Amino acid sequence: MSKKFRTEKDTLGEYPVPADAWYGIQTARAVENFPISGRRPDSDFIIAHVRIKRAAAVINQSAGALEGRLAKAILKAADTIISGEYHEEFVVDRFQAGAGTSHNMNTNEVIANLANVALGGKKGDYRPVHPNDHVNMGQSTNDTIPTAIRLTALAKLPRLLDAANRMADAYETIAERETKTVKSGRTHLQDAVPTTLGREFAAYAWILRRSAIQIRETVPLLCQIGLGGSAAGTGLNTVPKYATSVSKELAKLTGEPIRVADNLAAQMQSMHDLQQLSNAIRTLALELTRIANDMRLLASGPRTGFAEIQLLAVQPGSSIMPGKVNPVMFEMLNQVCYQVQGQDHAIALMSQAGQLELNVMMPALGSALFDAMDWITQAMNAATDKGLRGIKINRDRCRELAHTSVGLATLLNTSIGYSAAAEVAKESERSGRPVRDIVAEKGLMSIAEFDRLVERAAINGNITPSRR
Repeated sequence: MSKKFRTEKDTLGEYPVPADAWYGIQTARAVENFPISGRRPDSDFIIAHVRIKRAAAVINQSAGALEGRLAKAILKAADTIISGEYHEEFVVDRFQAGAGTSHNMNTNEVIANLANVALGGKKGDYRPVHPNDHVNMGQSTNDTIPTAIRLTALAKLPRLLDAANRMADAYETIAERETKTVKSGRTHLQDAVPTTLGREFAAYAWILRRSAIQIRETVPLLCQIGLGGSAAGTGLNTVPKYATSVSKELAKLTGEPIRVADNLAAQMQSMHDLQQLSNAIRTLALELTRIANDMRLLASGPRTGFAEIQLLAVQPGSSIMPGKVNPVMFEMLNQVCYQVQGQDHAIALMSQAGQLELNVMMPALGSALFDAMDWITQAMNAATDKGLRGIKINRDRCRELAHTSVGLATLLNTSIGYSAAAEVAKESERSGRPVRDIVAEKGLMSIAEFDRLVERAAINGNITPSRR
């Protein structure tokens, strides 16, 4: 059966639009122009942009610029979309015309058609509600798109922060349980002084919480919006006090401390706020990469590696080696973190690529930021649920490696001095004999005394110097 179309007209002439579509001619043109990624707009972004249209309608009606019945129909249409309906009508590819005009018109057309049908009109007639004259009243792509990107980021942040803190909680729980699990420390991937697995994992928890705090600190920047600047930050065609009023309305809609920026033009030229958020997410990704690599090292084995921890087996590890289990959740986390770092690099390039009054790279910049936030959120949750929870600590293996480590010679510094301790370390490395056996053989202390020294040093970090 052939698809049916209706004909709409814009400043370029006539164009066919699918008969059942709630979007209109400018959206249809964009669909044909940009068959690039096959990826439609982010759902949080759709909602954020529609909230801007809703807030604008409220302020324009209160100022007497928008007729009450039209405003009511726009609000009803907006609320329907915000609730999750009609998202399939937002069809413009993420890589599109600069600045996001195509998405802006997609939103305007869907809201206008929904409002007109509710008022007894037809799709595509744009009477009595017009996409530009009424839904887009007092607005421009220049100010709605950067504002929508900020609102989208604010919507995603709680989920991202929750994921980071959930992972930190999981590490902290293990750390508290393993405060006395002595193991060998390693620096330069070589034997070092004894530590505890609790201390090691507590450090992971701490750095994740600090990264979350640094991400949260970008919220005040994201809340400073340029909506009301209209075209090029001029405030053209806006009602009196529109910028301040619409910011307050958006604060009500989002529950965030939204406020009008001190310089509206700057918020269209500069992507500084978004870059700051991306920087903080990149830092989290770098830390997660390091932590994931540590987990893979600690779980290496089961016979020829560290094998100090055993991760939950969630799937067979090999198509050819029977019984093999791989650290797949942390391998996945690594891959996501590398991709997030790539998104940050793209955001940096696009941030500096704006010219004069507008950054036209915003559609792809926003998409890269949204992807980074979603991917790292989902990856942390998956790694926490299927990587950390259910982890087993091989305490016997930790103790075995700790008590055979060449790094234990460091504990002798305060009793026999650095040079003599170095000789013990060299002898241990050369002969393969444990430091404890060499110490006992030299009459420095008994094996039992040395073992107690190791435990005390690992757990408390304090050693009472012996008299010489």
